[in-house]
Amino acid sequence: MAMELAHIELDRAEIALKLASYHLQPFGIVHGGVIATMIDTATFWSAFLRLPEDAGLVNVDLKLNYLQPVVDGILTARANCLRAGRSISYSEAKVFDESENLVAHGTSTLMVLQGKGLQLNAKKFLEE
Repeated sequence: MAMELAHIELDRAEIALKLASYHLQPFGIVHGGVIATMIDTATFWSAFLRLPEDAGLVNVDLKLNYLQPVVDGILTARANCLRAGRSISYSEAKVFDESENLVAHGTSTLMVLQGKGLQLNAKKFLEE
């Protein structure tokens, strides 16, 4: 996908994606799966910093609406964790084009997986 985690802080994350020809479907617009993956990824990272070190997350529900087509440029997904729980978290994300037009909106329900933490080379939790 070539996505980049552009920003992360407690309860927020931003994913950036520079579009290429391989992101397009046969009619020349960005494939819906690309936008869905951006929403999935951004919502994951928005909830991630609230987890204990030894826990992970998986998406158990993803709902989204495509609001306008995109053909080129850079897409940005901005996510907010609306509820961080011990077993279930809930986040939303909005995807914008380069002109800050809203092109998609989605929500994600994420389930915490104990014992499935990521091995990171940086301190995971931020100071509040």
